[in-house]
Amino acid sequence: MPRHRIGFWYRLAAVFAKPPLVILFKRDWRGMENIPAHGGFITAINHNSYLDPLAYAHFQYNTGRVPRFLAKSSLFKVPVIGRFFHGLQLIPVYRESTDAANAFRAAVGAIEKGECVAFYPEGTLTRDPDQWPMRAKTGAARVALLTKAPVIPVAQWGANDVLPPYAGVKKLRLFPRKTFKVVAGPPVDLSAFYGQEPTVEVLRAATETIMAAVTELLAELREEPVPAERHGQSKNAAEGLGSVDRTDRKTEGNAT
Repeated sequence: MPRHRIGFWYRLAAVFAKPPLVILFKRDWRGMENIPAHGGFITAINHNSYLDPLAYAHFQYNTGRVPRFLAKSSLFKVPVIGRFFHGLQLIPVYRESTDAANAFRAAVGAIEKGECVAFYPEGTLTRDPDQWPMRAKTGAARVALLTKAPVIPVAQWGANDVLPPYAGVKKLRLFPRKTFKVVAGPPVDLSAFYGQEPTVEVLRAATETIMAAVTELLAELREEPVPAERHGQSKNAAEGLGSVDRTDRKTEGNAT
């Protein structure tokens, strides 16, 4: 797969992050051929550990197509970390403010420039007792239907064995050496939703199509059946009223 321009800050991050990742963890990587070689695209990833962005970023960095993550805007104000986030061109997510739609616009702009934007559609670490993906917010689907960019489902498992969801550093378990498992699937077929008005119902159905693909891949990694029901969230979160979903009416009306 040809390598695209990765940039100084991503290479710097790799200098510091890759050696401990290679030394401390084993890897089970599958489906790298499904990461597009050219053009903008979206990845949709399950989230079950504070460490799993490292596992996923390592996987995708090695494909030559680095992702642009979305991150809470408050983190950009933290000394050193904020400068690093700016260098990596992470997309700030503003919650409960008039700037909430900026993340949506930035994600669309990045994809139109041929970049990858990585979404954790659940919006937070899973609260499912068995660590399956929860019902997700609709931001990734909204961007996908507007741009018609490929949506690559990604499942990961193993980082949660090192640091379980919502656990503190005291729960960190590096030994015995764990395996970070990451699999990327083929693009999710969202063509049935193209051309439709982006109503709550359409966005919810498209989102569930994406999450079903992610969950199927996770079942493959876990060697377990897909659960019959998806863990729910609060009403607002379930209806996709998160930061990326708070677009203005003009943007929403053009989402077809």
